[in-house]
Amino acid sequence: MKNISFIILAMLAFTACKEEAKEQKRDIVVNYPETKKVDTITDYFGTQVKDPYRWLEDDKSSETENWVKAQNESTYGYLDNIPYREELKERLSKLWNYEKVGAPFKEGDYTYFYKNDGLQNQYVIYRYKTGQDPKSAEVFLDPNTFTEDGTISLGGASFSKDGKTLAYAISEGGSDWRKILIMNAETKEIIEDTLIDVKFSGMSWYKNEGFYYSSYDKPEGSELSAKTDQHKVYYHKLGTSQKNDPVIFGGTPAEKHRYAGGNVSEDDNYLIITASVSTSGNKLFLKDLTKPNSPLVTILDHTDSDTYPIENVGSKLYMVTNLNAPNKKIVTVDASNPSPENWVDFIPETKNVLSPSTGGGYIFAEYMVDAVSKVMQYDYNGKLVREVKLPGVGSAGGFGAKKEDTELYYSFTNYVTPGSIYKYDIKNGTSEIFVKPDIDFNPEDYESKQVFYTSKDGTKVPMIITHKKGLKLNGKNPTILYGYGGFNVSLTPSFSIANAVWMEQGGVYAVPNLRGGGEYGKAWHNAGTQLKKQNVFDDFIAAAEYLIAENYTSSDYLAIKGGSNGGLLVGATMTQRPDLMKVALPAVGVLDMLRYHTFTAGAGWAYDYGTADDNKEMFDYLKGYSPVHNVKEGVEYPATMVTTGDHDDRVVPAHSFKFAAELQAKQTGNNPTLIRIETDAGHGAGTPVSKTIEQYADIFGFTLYNMGFEVLPSDTKEKVKG
Repeated sequence: MKNISFIILAMLAFTACKEEAKEQKRDIVVNYPETKKVDTITDYFGTQVKDPYRWLEDDKSSETENWVKAQNESTYGYLDNIPYREELKERLSKLWNYEKVGAPFKEGDYTYFYKNDGLQNQYVIYRYKTGQDPKSAEVFLDPNTFTEDGTISLGGASFSKDGKTLAYAISEGGSDWRKILIMNAETKEIIEDTLIDVKFSGMSWYKNEGFYYSSYDKPEGSELSAKTDQHKVYYHKLGTSQKNDPVIFGGTPAEKHRYAGGNVSEDDNYLIITASVSTSGNKLFLKDLTKPNSPLVTILDHTDSDTYPIENVGSKLYMVTNLNAPNKKIVTVDASNPSPENWVDFIPETKNVLSPSTGGGYIFAEYMVDAVSKVMQYDYNGKLVREVKLPGVGSAGGFGAKKEDTELYYSFTNYVTPGSIYKYDIKNGTSEIFVKPDIDFNPEDYESKQVFYTSKDGTKVPMIITHKKGLKLNGKNPTILYGYGGFNVSLTPSFSIANAVWMEQGGVYAVPNLRGGGEYGKAWHNAGTQLKKQNVFDDFIAAAEYLIAENYTSSDYLAIKGGSNGGLLVGATMTQRPDLMKVALPAVGVLDMLRYHTFTAGAGWAYDYGTADDNKEMFDYLKGYSPVHNVKEGVEYPATMVTTGDHDDRVVPAHSFKFAAELQAKQTGNNPTLIRIETDAGHGAGTPVSKTIEQYADIFGFTLYNMGFEVLPSDTKEKVKG
C-alpha cells in the first residue's frame, strides 16, 4: 500500500509540474519591436503594389541596424525561456565532436586532406609526403587561425600544375565576395599581394604561370545588396599586379553574362569558357593555348543547354550535355571543329540522370536512380568496364583523380550512415574502407525508407522518411518535412549530425524530391519553374498530407523547413496552407518575388522564377504566391522562426526582414513569429561550427516547444500539450 500511495503522490506531483510548465509557457509574451511603415508604392502593369517595409532593404542604414538588434533581443528573449535549449546544445556539441576526414588528393610531392578534429569552426588542410605514413601528416593551412571567432572561412583552394604554388580564397563574414591569397606551398609563405573583390569564381591554373578567375566590377553603394550582372573572366600572371590582369571574356555592355568561368584542361592545351545569363543554360567557348594569340572559338552560341567538357585526349573533347537529352549524355568532338553538328554520342542518354567524372584514364558515370546513386566505369573508347559496387543504398560522390593515378577516393552516405571515405582500385574495381567516422550514433537503431505519393495533379513524387525503428504510427511524432524544389538541385540521401539529434528525440525526418529539382532530369526541373512553380508547392503540401494520412504525424506535430529557394517553398506553403503545420522554418529565403531580381545576382534566377517585369501574366503569377505579399490579416499562421544572416549577399536579408515584419503585423492568435538574424554570417557556406550548433539548438528547441513538449521527448514518453 505504501508503494501505491507513493506512485499516486508522484503522479500528482508530475501533473502539477506539467500544469505549472503550461502556465509558464503561457507567460512567455513576445514583445515585438515596432516596425514603421512607409508609403512606397510600385506600379506593375497598372496594379499598385504597396511596399511598406521597403526601408528595410537599406542594409547600410542605422534604422535597419537598430531594427535587427531589437528583433534579435525579442527573439532571444523568447528562446531563453525554452527549458531544454541548453540540453539540445550540449547533445549537438557532443555528437558533433568526432574526427571528420576528407578524401586525400595529390598535388606535387604531397598528399593533402581536409580534417576537423571535432568542434573546430573550420576544416584544416593537412599534408604528408606521398608514399610516407599518413600519420606523419602536418598542418598545412588552418583557417581557424584567420580570426578568433571562425567567421573568416576558406572559400576554395587550387594548386599550380607542379603543386608548388597555392591560390586560396577566403570569405569574411559569410560574404560571397572573396579575396585570393597566393602561397609558396613549400615554405607556406604568402608571396604576392592579395587579389580583392572576387565573386563566384574558381581558380584554374595554366601550367605554373598563373590562373584564371572571375568577378564583377565592385558595385556602387552596398556591396551586400547592389546588383551585379556583368561577370568577367580574368587571367592573373604570377608576379604582376591585379590591376593589370587582362579581361579574357566578358565586359561587353551589349552582351551581359551574369555568370562566366574559365577552366584549363589537365594537359594545359585548352581554355574552356562557360557563360550564362541565368543559373540554367550556358554558352561555350574554346581557346587553343598551344597557339599564341589563338581566337576564342564558339562551340555553342545559345543557352538552350547545360554543356561542358570533362576530358580531352589530344584534340578529342569529351563533353557532357543535356542538349536534346534532358537526362544528359556524353558526346565527343574534335576541337578543330567543335560545333554540335559534329558531335558523336559516346555514352548515350538513359532514363536516369547522368553526372560523370574522370580519374585514372576512365570515365565514371554516376546515375541517379530515384535519387539514389549507381556508378558505371567506362574506358575512353566507350566500353563498359564494370558497375562499381557501392557499400549500400545511398549517395556516392567524388569519383575523380588525375589521369596518371591508379586509385581514387569516394564518399558514401545516406540518412542513417555517417559519411565514410572509400579507396577504390581503378584497375581492379575493388573498394576498401579508408575513413570510417567514430561517432556516437548507431545506424542500426534507425530506418530509412522511400515511398511514392501522389501530388495534386496526379504526379508521383518520391520521398524518403527516416526515424527510429519501432516508431508508433499514432499521429503524434514530431516531424520535420524538408524540401527545396528548384534550380535543378537534387536532394540525395546524406547524413546530418543535426538530423541525428532530431531523430534521437523520436523525430521523423522526411525529404520529398519535388519538381523543380534535378532528380529526374531537365523535364522534372522545368515542371517546377516560372508559370509552373505552383507544382512545387503542391508537391510539398501533398507530402505533408501523406505523412498525416499515414499517421506518421499530424498538423500539431508537423514542422516544414527549407533554405534559400527552400525558404521560398516554406513561405509559400505556410501562407497557402497555414492550417497544415504547427511550425514553419524558412531560412535565408527568397520571399519577395516582385523584387528579388533587383538585388545582387538575383536576376540570374529568372530561368526558375521569371520576373515581375516580364509581362502582366508573370507579374500576376508571382504576386499570387510571393510570401511577402500573401500574409493576410485575420489568419492564424504557424509558429514561425525566420532565420537569415546579416551578411547574406546572395539572398539579401531584406527578404526575411520584410516577411517577418508582415507576419508580426498581421498574425492572429498566440503563435510566435520570430526572426533570428545571425551576425557576421552569410548564406550558409563557411558558417563556423559553433554558430551552426547554436542555430540548430534554437531551431529544434523552438520547434519542439511550440509542438507542446515541456521536456525533451527523449526524456519522457509523455507528450504535453500547452
